[in-house]
Formats: sequence, C-alpha cells, structure tokens
Amino acid sequence: MVQYEGVLAFSEDEKVLTELLSKGRELSEKKMAKLSCIVVGKPIEDVANRLFEFGADVVLFVRSEGVNRFDAEVYCTLLFETIKERKPEIVLIGGTKRGKELASRLATRLQTGCMADCIALDIDEQTGVLVGTRLMYAGKATAKEICKTYPQIATVPPRVFEKKIVGPRKGDVVEVTIPEVHPRVKVKEIRRKEMGAANIEDANVVVCGGRGVRSKEDFKLLEDLAMTLKGQVGCSRPMAADLGWFTEWIGLSGHKIHPTLYIGCGVSGAIQHLAGITDARIVVAINSNPDAPIFSAADYGIVGDLYQVVPALIESLKKNA
Repeated sequence: MVQYEGVLAFSEDEKVLTELLSKGRELSEKKMAKLSCIVVGKPIEDVANRLFEFGADVVLFVRSEGVNRFDAEVYCTLLFETIKERKPEIVLIGGTKRGKELASRLATRLQTGCMADCIALDIDEQTGVLVGTRLMYAGKATAKEICKTYPQIATVPPRVFEKKIVGPRKGDVVEVTIPEVHPRVKVKEIRRKEMGAANIEDANVVVCGGRGVRSKEDFKLLEDLAMTLKGQVGCSRPMAADLGWFTEWIGLSGHKIHPTLYIGCGVSGAIQHLAGITDARIVVAINSNPDAPIFSAADYGIVGDLYQVVPALIESLKKNA
C-alpha cells in the first residue's frame, strides 16, 4: 500500500498561497506531518523565507524548461509529477480561476476526488481524513465532504482563511526538475484586460448596479456615490453577461465580496447574487419594487427610484462630510 504523508499547498498567486499555508499549518500539526508548498520557477531565497514565515516546512521549486506563463495542462503535469514523487496526503489548491481549472485536471490525472470551494477544513478525529465544508444552494446551506481516495484534494477560494505569520523560522528548499513539457496551445498574442482602479474583492465599500439602471452611462451616478464613500462600483450578472456592459460581476459565478458596506441600486436580489454578498457586514438596498428579494437580505431598505434616491444620498453625504 502506498504511504501518503504530509500537506502540500499550491497557488499561482503568492497571497493566496500564504492563506493556504496558514490553514495548512493547522492541518499538518494535527496530522503531525510536514507542510510543503510548490513554487514554479527558479529558487529565490526571499520567496522561500516569506513562505517559511507563514508555516511552510519545505518549499519545492519546480523547474521545467520553456514554462514562462500559466498553462493549466502544463502546470497539471508539473504538479502531477511532483505529487507522484512526494506523495502528500492532503493537497490544497487556491480556488482562483486558474486554480479551479488546474485542480479538476489534477484530480482526474491522479484518479482521486476534489472538494471544491471549501470554506472550512478540518481533520476528523476518529478517521484522520480531511473534512471539507462547502456552501450549497447558493449559500443557503452547508455540506461536509470527505475524499475516500488519496491524495485528498481541496480547493479554497481567496480570503477564506486569514493569513497568519508564524514568525521567523527555517525550512528546507528543494529544487525539483521536471522534464520539459510542451503546451498544446500556442499563444500568438496577449491582451491585458481592462481593470478598475482596485480589486473589488478588496473594497471596503461597494456600490452595485442592477437591472434598475437604465443605461451603461447611468453608472456614472453610482460612480459618484462610490467616490463619495471612497468605494468601488460593481454590477449584477445581467449587466455583464446579458447586456455586455462590463466584463465582471458580483455573484456566485463572479466575485464574492466582503465589504463593510454594500449598497445595491436597482438590484433585484437573485439567489446567485445574494450568495456573492453574504459576507458583507451591512447591506443597503435601493429598489422601487417593495417585493424585491434583496430586501429580505438587507439591513436597511429604501423603496424608491434610484434616480431620485442616489442623488439625494450623495448630497446628504457631502453636506455632512
């Protein structure tokens, strides 16, 4: 029987990787095993030292000639070969867009299961297996899952676990060389997607527009409110996916936000959208329909025309600033 041991973490985003390491430290201590992480590229001492501070015992620098950008199939091969050699019991992967694409491929390649988008992880005291908790029914319920095959893979969305610095500590740096992997996709051109001034997932205040906003130009009104509150503007899925006004949205299939203040303007409150704002501390809803579902999730509700309410709100905020 193959002996699996230890916890392994990976994310192409170093910030997410440190979050995984903070949780992985807890899991590895319960398993009394080592915590490792994978970094693709050349060994860099500063990177390794930062990862040691967040709990890593071993930093694996995986090298493969010709790897100069993220390719899900290529990275899958790199991680597959490393995991096949190291045989970790638990594999944690950052649930970014790239991480999700990678995790599904990796689980298939390893012929094991994958617990996706876990919001909590623990070790069962009796069996010693990893237990993952996931949101179900757009956040209305939770489910606990286990993986009966090894390694046990779980993806974790960004910002689920708090980064915790263990402190200055030493660890081992191991360079792993993988045979050259040739991607099947040839990239001819890369165009940078237009991004806002800041990541909406980091915003302390979010003003969100829904179908009640009549035109894309009218989002200028929401931008004025967001600017007054030093926040960011977002939109619900129909504004982006259906109308094509924007490229990203707030909701279960888009960005999950956790601001101190969320203001929904003309947002009806579909269950998928509400799942994306469950972590907002204060929810304010502005909608002309008193029966809009968003009012059931709101701490404060204003029944009225957003084209009258928002300007009045901006004026009041500026007057009392």
